[in-house]
Amino acid sequence: MKNKTGVLPREGEAQPSRCPDNTAFKQQRLPAWKPQLTIASVLSSFFLTGAFCLTVGVCLVLSANSVREIQVDYSDKCSDCSKLRENSSNWNKECHCSVNFTLNEDILGDVFMYYGLQNFYQNHRRYVISRSDAQLLGRNVNIQRSYCAPFSTYRNGTPMAPCGAIANSMFNDTIDLLYHRNSSVIQVPLLKTGNSWWTDKNVKFRNPESYNLSSAFAGTARPPYWQKPVYLLDQEDERNNGYVNDDFIIWMRVSAFATFRNLYRRVRRVQHFAKGLPAGNYTFHISYNFPVTRFKGRKHVILSTVVWCGGSNPFLGIAYLVSGTAATLTGFVITGIHLKLRKKKTYFQKQ
Repeated sequence: MKNKTGVLPREGEAQPSRCPDNTAFKQQRLPAWKPQLTIASVLSSFFLTGAFCLTVGVCLVLSANSVREIQVDYSDKCSDCSKLRENSSNWNKECHCSVNFTLNEDILGDVFMYYGLQNFYQNHRRYVISRSDAQLLGRNVNIQRSYCAPFSTYRNGTPMAPCGAIANSMFNDTIDLLYHRNSSVIQVPLLKTGNSWWTDKNVKFRNPESYNLSSAFAGTARPPYWQKPVYLLDQEDERNNGYVNDDFIIWMRVSAFATFRNLYRRVRRVQHFAKGLPAGNYTFHISYNFPVTRFKGRKHVILSTVVWCGGSNPFLGIAYLVSGTAATLTGFVITGIHLKLRKKKTYFQKQ
């Protein structure tokens, strides 16, 4: 057998020991704590866990059920516009449709407007990575080396801003909410800023530095499916343009499921809407630009309130209820087994 130097030892020489050093660490003599499981500690842990999960689950389910929500599907009601958008050559033609609905009761408090998409898979790997985070930070980068292809540059070499499949497929329907009060029609004031996450707005997205946005994006072109360049996304608010546009930031946070909703607007609580949305007749006036028929998708508009635990989604509450029920049933099963074995032990001791 060779020693550490790789040389065979001579006859009579002592063989090097392969045993670990005689230390507390290598000989596993370090002080340790080992829990002593007793029937009282095991049962109490199961029953306390079950009671905690059941309590939290009930609170979450009750809170989710208290959310006021109305959902309007406008996929079929705007079928004419949908057929127009099937032909990509009609991208510059405007198409509008209206959807009427009624609120039977007041929706009090802060009201949020969402757009919902069904059967739109954003979780495909090539779709998820098709972006340039360096470009979205306002840096001057070579996007041909990014994962944006084939939505990186045009044939003449002009780079796209922003690049990538996520940006190119951005939801671009325009939705206005009208309130019918007596014989007049009032447009509900909606807030289009302050809807994105603070970290996204202030950390992950930045516009290129320049004296104005048009010069900052000089030498670039809009994505092929966009109707206007990135520095004109919001013509009413210059601070909501470019890569820091709220609608763009929200869309760039992709969903894990094929059916999802994104925050679109918030109702501004002024005048007739200071307390929320009053009961009555309403109309969604929609500028239809986002086609969904080719992938058999559907589009919704959702008006909803929120509570301390979020919107109308009972999944988390149901998960807590199931976990609490399972822990409680496990505690009862262990209790039954313990009592049965204890009776047998007592019987044999008496014999």
